[in-house]
Amino acid sequence: MRSLVTGGAGFIGSHVARHCLELNQEVVVLDDLSGGFRDQVPAGAEFVEGSVTDAPLVAQLFERYRFDYVYHLAAYAAEGLSHFIRRFNYTNNLIGSVNLINAAVKHGAKRFVFTSSIAVYGAGQLPMSETMTPQPEDPYGIGKYAVELDLRAAHEMFGLNYIVFRPHNVYGENQNIGDRYRNVIGIFMNQTMRGEPLTVFGDGTQTRAFSHIDDVAPQIADSVNVEAATNQVINIGADTPYSVNELAGVVAQAWGGKPDIRYLPARNEVQHAYSDHTKARRLFGTNGGIPLEEGIDRMARWARKVGARQGQPFKDIEVRQNLPPSWVS
Repeated sequence: MRSLVTGGAGFIGSHVARHCLELNQEVVVLDDLSGGFRDQVPAGAEFVEGSVTDAPLVAQLFERYRFDYVYHLAAYAAEGLSHFIRRFNYTNNLIGSVNLINAAVKHGAKRFVFTSSIAVYGAGQLPMSETMTPQPEDPYGIGKYAVELDLRAAHEMFGLNYIVFRPHNVYGENQNIGDRYRNVIGIFMNQTMRGEPLTVFGDGTQTRAFSHIDDVAPQIADSVNVEAATNQVINIGADTPYSVNELAGVVAQAWGGKPDIRYLPARNEVQHAYSDHTKARRLFGTNGGIPLEEGIDRMARWARKVGARQGQPFKDIEVRQNLPPSWVS
């Protein structure tokens, strides 16, 4: 089988591409390297540098390779920043997805695997379950949910089979630790290696269930072989929520110290977020996940090898009202 993995030079995508290769799939990676790195594309995959927003390129790739499976992981996943880059968010995360869906329909792809997010649920729905009606509160979650709805419409109109995953707070090796707007664990590790305090928005009592990449990527890759997963929406990730303050302590411990925290003004975000994974356990036999301490230790060993990275500010902020002060410069 031949597969397209979008975002395959990035964090989750590079792991999914590797697992697809291990499943004896022929893999083509499409990535514009805006958040990924060429050396993260796994050996054995063919790499094409380009964007999912480039509809002619997407059409050419489908015409040339006739993909059986599409694993769509390319996105700009800065949920908090999405309020201030609305046009960019929808262009990359929604219109880019529609380009792929159109091509998958035209060329008869067997499965379209889409990585959505628990951001679609919004606030106050705990534990987040696939039976709940999504109520996203930011443009990132709105865009992800729109793609989910479009996939369902494409299935009903054209018979395109899909699988939607809603992972959450994924961390681990290959994460872009230089990104200043997303992935709190990567931010904490980068700050630690640079000798800076760990910056926390609000009082640090907000909670998330942090999911190691190995709790997510293998199941996404293998989902095309699980018939019962077809046309399903599936939460995937770790079960146990931790506060950001607790997380800071675990990260500091991985470096043999205590957390030096600098608290910043609170931002507009969901206070508590964790999911129910009953469906994932039934479909894939997943367990409660890699313990946070173990996962952080694995990532810390990798981070020491690659070293600290200097994150660049996002250049094209569209709306500056209410932009967190730490993101201004």
